[in-house]
Amino acid sequence: MNTNNKIVYTIAQTALVAAVYAALTIVLPLQYGAVQFRVAEILTLLCFYNKKFIPALILGCFIANLPSELGWIDWVAGTSATAIAVVLMSKCKSIWLAALFPVITNAVIVGAMLTYLFEMPIWVSAGFVALGQFTVIVVVGVALFKFVLEKNKAFMNLIKQ
Repeated sequence: MNTNNKIVYTIAQTALVAAVYAALTIVLPLQYGAVQFRVAEILTLLCFYNKKFIPALILGCFIANLPSELGWIDWVAGTSATAIAVVLMSKCKSIWLAALFPVITNAVIVGAMLTYLFEMPIWVSAGFVALGQFTVIVVVGVALFKFVLEKNKAFMNLIKQ
């Protein structure tokens, strides 16, 4: 693939992943608030396999947070939590460890935001955020990648390009 085609391919792939993340978040229920099971967070695991997905996940999260009732604070806090998580995930050697970064960053950052906005105890807000993240990313996401997607050579070739 020549340089121009590779750039176009990367931009298209970034836009597609960001759009899928945003669409899943905006359309599905329980994607915002103290209790959330943000299914699109499974896509953060792409950063474990290839760091080129970092901009896509940050952009997708920002776009997904635009309709949030919490406004700019969610745009900043939620996107920051995802940005930190995906960068750390890209440096991991174990998918199990990588999957814990969005759990931790979202529990701390989004949990603190919810505590500030709703005057909830930090352990409650962080606990609910961590529970949702853990369920979606570690339980569902890692299982999906380890037991299904890693066995699909075409998929793995696609994300490793």
